Amino acid sequence: MQVHIIFKGIVQGVGFRERTRRMARSLNVFGWIRNNPDGTVEAIFKGSPESVEKLIQYCENGIPDAIVTEKIMEYQEEGNFEDFKILK
Repeated sequence: MQVHIIFKGIVQGVGFRERTRRMARSLNVFGWIRNNPDGTVEAIFKGSPESVEKLIQYCENGIPDAIVTEKIMEYQEEGNFEDFKILK
């Protein structure tokens, strides 16, 4: 399963990308995450449905100091990812 997701709220400057990368790697989820100029965080998560759902829940509720007020998700055809990276 692969999902493109945008998180809105207080999601920049709180360690969101690094914590998400660590959790993604522990859950065997691949893809990438990056900050957008508009203050949102954008990501692609690819993995088993259970692992992707756990990572989304972690992003919404498990990152200290982050407050996700909205998420926009779109399921996609799976791409070829071998790691989980933070993009600049």
